Amino acid sequence: MTDSALSLLGLALRGNNLAVGEAPVEEACKARRACLMLSAADAAQNSVDRARRWAENGGIPWARVPWDKQTLGGALGRGSCAVAALTDRGLAGALAKKLIQADGALRPTLEPLLHEKKNGRAQKPAVPET
Repeated sequence: MTDSALSLLGLALRGNNLAVGEAPVEEACKARRACLMLSAADAAQNSVDRARRWAENGGIPWARVPWDKQTLGGALGRGSCAVAALTDRGLAGALAKKLIQADGALRPTLEPLLHEKKNGRAQKPAVPET
């Protein structure tokens, strides 16, 4: 899960579909562009609290990812990264699927991203119910 999920984040960054760092993430949330908010496993509590507040205010799913700041930042070409936000719904859904497969406890939070609507009808869940 780790390599493919981190690669997905790198792809999102290259496609300009990922806000990285507190100021860009806050702006993406306020502009209603963020689809999924992420916090590193070892992010400072103040950073986590701010990210969670931005996510809650914007109605955005939020997850604490299993990677530390250095690992997350390394995947994004930075020294470290505490918070990030995906701004593409398809990529957010793909990452949500990978995170749920790794940690089923994230299902209640991330499941709405798995039910993308097409032609007014909800698709079947991308991850089987457990």
